[in-house]
Amino acid sequence: MKYVSTRGGEAVSPSLAILRGIAPNGGLYVPESIPALSAEDFQKLLPMSYAQRAAEILGLFLTDFTREELMSYTAAAYSAEKFPGGAAPLVKVEEDTYILELFHGPTCAFKDMALQILPYLMTASAKKNNETENICILVATSGDTGKAALEGFADVPGTSIFVYYPADGVSTAQKLQMITQKGQNVGVSAVYGNFDDAQTGVKKIFADADFAALLKENHVRLSSANSINWGRLVPQVVYYVSAYLDAVKEGWITYGEGVDVAVPTGNFGNILACLIAKKMGLPVDRLICASNKNNVLAEFIETGVYNKNREFHTTSSPSMDILISSNVERLLWFLAGGNSADTAEKMQKLNSAGIYELDEGMLAALQADFEGGWASEEAGYEIIRRYFEGNGYLSDTHTAVALSLLDAKRQKEGNRKKTIVASTASPFKFASSVLFALDGVERESTPQLIDELAAKTGVEAPAPLVGLDKREIRFAGTVEKDAMRPPVLQMLGVEQ
Repeated sequence: MKYVSTRGGEAVSPSLAILRGIAPNGGLYVPESIPALSAEDFQKLLPMSYAQRAAEILGLFLTDFTREELMSYTAAAYSAEKFPGGAAPLVKVEEDTYILELFHGPTCAFKDMALQILPYLMTASAKKNNETENICILVATSGDTGKAALEGFADVPGTSIFVYYPADGVSTAQKLQMITQKGQNVGVSAVYGNFDDAQTGVKKIFADADFAALLKENHVRLSSANSINWGRLVPQVVYYVSAYLDAVKEGWITYGEGVDVAVPTGNFGNILACLIAKKMGLPVDRLICASNKNNVLAEFIETGVYNKNREFHTTSSPSMDILISSNVERLLWFLAGGNSADTAEKMQKLNSAGIYELDEGMLAALQADFEGGWASEEAGYEIIRRYFEGNGYLSDTHTAVALSLLDAKRQKEGNRKKTIVASTASPFKFASSVLFALDGVERESTPQLIDELAAKTGVEAPAPLVGLDKREIRFAGTVEKDAMRPPVLQMLGVEQ
């Protein structure tokens, strides 16, 4: 299988697409075609473990990796040691409502599902392409990707990683997880601004030819661990396939029965992975794209107009506080039938004017798969309280957005379609907001609230989040959004 940029250019191997992260022309890599599986193919995966299912599915997309390589990577990445609660367990919380818990990894967020395996894929890709330079992973994060990437790449030979996060746009737990990160090859800095500022700054660094030349002189090349990297996105396809199969194994659905999938969405990678699973033949009906008050995606799905020119809101679901959703570019390419010129034109309009519009055909294709909506802060809090009091289930603020949209959809349509809800983070990462949802008492956000939430609910706090305030702070710096290059060079020991 070959990969092409959403903005045109030569086709490349899967390993080169992973190694580069982003195409030279600024586009994102996409497979020339999506592999189709039959019902029989999917059912052959039923008795397999998560790691085995992952190796089989990844092998369809990463054709220059051997099955033995992929099995070794998935066995290591999804081990019981790294995922003590299971890699991606499916929990039935209400009749016809199944929560896909993606937060049982080392950093208690869904990004672990991809970022535990990406270092294996990245270092192998370097060898397959005879790459002798060190790889510097550059990441912008809205909260969870940063820590998961740091955890995955810490002290991995031949790599280094630098993470930028918005100074006032992550939770206390998320910040502490990043600034206390161990490892000799890691760097972290806050950025004055929001996530879009951090993400734009990282993209500018990737597009800076002089910066790339300076790194090359020092035997370093850049790559990405954000979901702009196909190696970050494709492992996410696996857990939607696995969740459906688990629902079949439990007898909650029969194979072939269509389900809806609700996903709290910020950068659009998580829900795009589900669309790819659907394109492979997985029996998914509607994709419910759930936004918070930063509702650019909800409006886009409803009207076909993507308009980032709006007020930015800081919310209790900070990983979704995004106005420029990078993976929509891949969606545009799919909607345009692989028309890279059309995709490039729309991305240029977004860059220059902050807005573009789909034609009628593309909008119809979008709405054939997706429906969108957004939930207020109050609606999210109410859902957290209702699910805990009514079902004994403790949700985080992001998952609550998806549950709120699902609740509204069911009330509007008057039926209860079987639905898988992607749960993207542990509620303990957002303890102050979850506590407020439960009792209405505002608290200063401190690490001690993790223990308070555990005591109040009787739910055990995940081990990676316990004692965060007692760890050494290693990275306390903050930079302006136009001064993001020097810290990377400092970490690498490169003189300007």
